[in-house]
Amino acid sequence: MRYVIGIDIGTSGTKTVLFDEEGKVIASATVEYPMYQPKNGYAEQEPEDWYNAAVSTIKTVLENSGVVNTDIVGIGLSGQMHGLVMLDEKGDVIRRSIIWCDQRTAKEVDEMNRKLGREKLIEITANPALTGWTAAKILWVRNNEPENYNKCRHILLPKDYVRYKLTGEFATEVSDASGMQLLDVPNRCWSEEVCKALEIDMSMLAKVYESCEVTGKITEAAAEITGLAAGTIVVGGAGDNAAAAVGTGVVTEGKAFTTIGTSGVVFAHTPKVSIDPKGRVHTCCAAVPGEWHIMGVTQGAGLSLKWFRDNFCQAEKDTAKLMGVDEYYLMDKEAETVPIGANRLIYLPYLMGERTPHLDPDARGMFIGLSAIHTKKDMLRAVMEGVAYSLRDCVEICRGMGINVSDMMACGGGGTSHLWRQMLADLYSCPVKTASSKEGPALGVAILALVGAGVYNSVQEACEKIVGVGKVQKPIKENASAYEKYFRLYDEIYPAVKDIYSKLADM
Repeated sequence: MRYVIGIDIGTSGTKTVLFDEEGKVIASATVEYPMYQPKNGYAEQEPEDWYNAAVSTIKTVLENSGVVNTDIVGIGLSGQMHGLVMLDEKGDVIRRSIIWCDQRTAKEVDEMNRKLGREKLIEITANPALTGWTAAKILWVRNNEPENYNKCRHILLPKDYVRYKLTGEFATEVSDASGMQLLDVPNRCWSEEVCKALEIDMSMLAKVYESCEVTGKITEAAAEITGLAAGTIVVGGAGDNAAAAVGTGVVTEGKAFTTIGTSGVVFAHTPKVSIDPKGRVHTCCAAVPGEWHIMGVTQGAGLSLKWFRDNFCQAEKDTAKLMGVDEYYLMDKEAETVPIGANRLIYLPYLMGERTPHLDPDARGMFIGLSAIHTKKDMLRAVMEGVAYSLRDCVEICRGMGINVSDMMACGGGGTSHLWRQMLADLYSCPVKTASSKEGPALGVAILALVGAGVYNSVQEACEKIVGVGKVQKPIKENASAYEKYFRLYDEIYPAVKDIYSKLADM
């Protein structure tokens, strides 16, 4: 039997999973680490924390599995996207990584639009200038920390820093590189025009590969510290959402998935480049060679429910502990007792600003319709519905671009909620399924490693053999018509308060 390892470098922690060639989990380990917020709107992490977590989890899965390291034919890397890792000429980290949810770069976004123009950026990078993406962060460091910028010789993404430490190679791949705002997305290569306009030295950028291509091999030094066999191949891997797409079988036209993690994502696969001229959704290279995906993102999806839990659900936490169940399970049960529409209460999930469809870092969360009749349960239901409405916004735009969204998978922590999946099925008007495996991104990059190692001939072939379907929830007609009224009202709220958000941000 041949084996592969999938390593998922996330925001809250790194998870490493050892699979056999049929996608069965043999062993798994996770190590968490902190996020630093030195100022409001800032978000940073230590790259060394990611690498140490990867080393620790690799050692754990090897020790717990009993698998001989030479039977491991490949390694795949998944990771949080958009993070900026800057290395000096010795390959040492210069400063903490500015990660995906950081919002400090509004002035740099304006600078990008002045130097290139919004339309040109969308034409080349398939996306408008964005505060959370990597290019604006590079400019921020140059504008605010020139001493750090002048030391920089290599720019990497989070998972690619771990790759560098394991293989010694400065490499990335097309799906993650698409989120840097420096890639020519239609042509799957760095854009000389964008880099020249922004005065970014292209020699600092890593070599770009397709996601299932071999990018390097485990070095002797990395082998000694991890227990892996030196020479084990490491494939390109993928950004977290592109990896999750492979792990849920979303690798052919018509297939899509919804993730409810900290942020929420609607991800649709397409064999051709399709770019929204308004820049409301992101077009990126898929982890399938020569194909693409459309991605809508809501910043505060699972984050909204976690915020509500942490601030208002201590009783549920205490009860869940006594019962030996997850507090989210009890919260689901409470929300189920509230009718659709949460007794005429609507929640906007903009706790961290918003990306799709508004691209507004100043947007903030709100309840509208709150009255003395409402209870905590009503507010809880409204939070879940508001997140579902925001994800429906993403689906609406994809369909408006002619993208077929008819076969939907659900993943992420929120995807385990029966109630949330039913909301999505009713709002999307299509079945919502779960994958038989819960490993998502880790399985996705393990599949890419199996293709890179030659165990399977293509990503599609591997997914067909490995990825199965778990639960299926079909839309309920009467629910769909009830939700539609609230969704249309939800969509009227942001335009009505947009100017207030801006004024509040300036105060």
